[in-house]
Amino acid sequence: MFIDSATIRVKAGDGGAGCVSFRREKFVPRGGPDGGDGGDGGDVIAVAREGLKTLFDCQERHYYKAKRGGHGSGNNRHGRNAPDLIIAVPPGTVVSDAPTREQLADLSRPGAEFLAARGGKGGRGNTAFKSSTNRAPRMVEPGKPGESGILRLTLKILADIALVGLPNAGKSSLIAAVSAARPKIADYPFTTTEPNLAAINIGNVFSFTIADIPGLIEGAHSGRGLGIRFLQHIQRAKVLVLVVDVSKSASVPAVKACEVLKSEMAYYDPSLPDKIGFLAANKTDLDCSEAALTELRRFCAERSVEMFEVSALTGGGLGALVDALSSRMSLREAVVGR
Repeated sequence: MFIDSATIRVKAGDGGAGCVSFRREKFVPRGGPDGGDGGDGGDVIAVAREGLKTLFDCQERHYYKAKRGGHGSGNNRHGRNAPDLIIAVPPGTVVSDAPTREQLADLSRPGAEFLAARGGKGGRGNTAFKSSTNRAPRMVEPGKPGESGILRLTLKILADIALVGLPNAGKSSLIAAVSAARPKIADYPFTTTEPNLAAINIGNVFSFTIADIPGLIEGAHSGRGLGIRFLQHIQRAKVLVLVVDVSKSASVPAVKACEVLKSEMAYYDPSLPDKIGFLAANKTDLDCSEAALTELRRFCAERSVEMFEVSALTGGGLGALVDALSSRMSLREAVVGR
C-alpha cells in the first residue's frame, strides 16, 4: 500500500539521575563521595533509508519513544547512555512540525538524517559537587527530560521526469511501453490511484527515473478527484511531460486539456508550469483530429515545449520521445556536474 503522509509523536529518552553515595571501605576512613553521573537519554533520529518507498510503517506506529539513560551508582559508576531510536523513512520525506506546519528537514537523499528529538542529559552524582568546603555533599542532579513533539511526515517521490495528464490520457500505458513497469491499465477514469515509478536505462552508463502521476481533473487544486493528494509528487521532478489524448473520442479537447493541467499545477505551485518541457500527443493510432494536432503544435511553439506524436499502444513515436528525454537529462547532469 502506498502511504505518502503520516503524523507521529516522538519522545526522546530522559537522562538518568545522579547518585548519592559515599565510599565505605575497611581501613579507609572518610572515604568521601563516590556517586556516579546518570547516563544520557536516547535521541530520536529520522533517517532516509534507501529501498523504502512508502510511509506505511510510520502510519501504523504513531508513537516513537527512546529509552531513558541509566541512573548513576556508587563507586563512581556512571549510568549507561541509552541507544538512539532510528525512524527509517523513504528518501524524499519532508519532516514538518505538525502544530505550526513549519518545515524542519528535507531528507531528499539516502542516508540523510534529522534529529527529531534530543535525549536528556544525565544528572551529576554527588562526586561532582565535592569541594574543599563541602567534602560530603549530598546534592545530586536529576536527569534532564528528553525533547518531545508531534511531526508530520510527507513523502515527495524522487523522479527525474513526471508524466502529467487528465484521467485516461494514457500515462500508465506510456510508462509501461517505455520501461519494465507494469501499472494497472483499464478503460475507466482513475485506474492509477498511486504514483508509479520506473527506471529507463540508456546503455550501461546512463539512466533516469520517470513517474506516472494519477490523473488531474479541473478543480484538482480544491480537492476534486485524486490530483490534489499527488500534486506534491511532481514538485521534485526536473522535467514534466504533458500527456494528452488527441483522439476524437477524448472527453476534453487537447488544447483545453493542456490549459486545465497548467492551471491546476499553477494553483498548487506557481513554479510547476515552468518545468513543462515536453508534450506527448497520445493515441495517434486512433482516429484523431488534424485540427487538434495543429492547435497543439501552435500551443507548444508559443511556450517552447517540444511536442511528440506518439501511440503507447503501438509504440509509434516513443523512441523519439525517449531519446529527447534522455538528451535533456544527460545535458542537465553534465551542467550540474560542472
